[in-house]
Amino acid sequence: MSSANESVSSVPTEQSKNKKSGSDRFRKHSNLPGNESANGLPPKKRGGVLRSIAQQKYLYLMSLPFVIWLFVFNYLPLWGWTMAFQNYKPAKSFSEQKWVGFDNFVKLFHDDQFYLVLRNTLAMSVLGLIFGFIVPIVFAILLNELRGMAFKRVTQTVSYLPHFVSWVVVAGIISNLLSIDGVINQILVHLHIISEPIQFMAKGNWFWGIVTASDVWKETGWNAIIYLAAITGIDKELYEASRVDGAGRFRQIWNITLPGIRSTIMVLFIMSIGHLLSIGFEKQMLLGNSLVTDYSQVLDLYALNYGIKIAHFSYGTAISMFNSVISIILLFTVNGLFKKFAKESIM
Repeated sequence: MSSANESVSSVPTEQSKNKKSGSDRFRKHSNLPGNESANGLPPKKRGGVLRSIAQQKYLYLMSLPFVIWLFVFNYLPLWGWTMAFQNYKPAKSFSEQKWVGFDNFVKLFHDDQFYLVLRNTLAMSVLGLIFGFIVPIVFAILLNELRGMAFKRVTQTVSYLPHFVSWVVVAGIISNLLSIDGVINQILVHLHIISEPIQFMAKGNWFWGIVTASDVWKETGWNAIIYLAAITGIDKELYEASRVDGAGRFRQIWNITLPGIRSTIMVLFIMSIGHLLSIGFEKQMLLGNSLVTDYSQVLDLYALNYGIKIAHFSYGTAISMFNSVISIILLFTVNGLFKKFAKESIM
């Protein structure tokens, strides 16, 4: 009887040894407390970064041309910002330039024309942000609700084709449509909405709306593509379950589609805020004329006129530098607010 008890008692001892040896082997190949070095710290992985680069060397080589392109065309030109602190003369070398400190910025902030241009830029930027951001979302949702695939594809193709049309051509089309003998005036007169044609392109208070409408028409289809891609990533079973529960189209859009593309909307909105002042000058230059100058001048066009036309390079650089700095501040501010309150950010 005693020998049987001894054999039975020996089984747990053998199992505990196996468990202990297994635990030791696990700790040997892991970062658990049992696998600590003499100084109490887990052992460091040697050559982790170099090993990762060696394993993914082809991916790094593929991305190298884009990194070089980014550095050459986006970071290297920042050296030109030094002209904003100089009385720059093209005939002189860098060491021969006269440094004037913040004189160009003082002149900029004391120029009444600058505040007029800033007003126009902010007005057209905000209008473009509101309509150019909301309309593509609505268009993408409506396009997603179409059931006829042939009609859906044709509509999507036709909608983003204007994106590839030059602003020179678009400006010509808009000018012809809104001219005195254009289609818009003929329709309005024919419907007895107006008694005589309106000179749309000669009215300054109409200019912001014309530019915004033109931009929305040109870019809505193209901007809607990314929202359509985000919508296709939503699980279709959610829609099927909602239909079983009796949800209609609008209830599905409100409770499934919009929450499903929320992250995409947030990221694109933050990036749009970063370009709030950088709206370009092509639309304003091509659609504007001498009668609407007080409404068509924007910061980029203002910098172009001073920096190129009258060869005041330092002043033009100061304008562009102000534009870039404000854009960076807006980007980081909005990103910080969204990160704090909406838990969404791009950095």
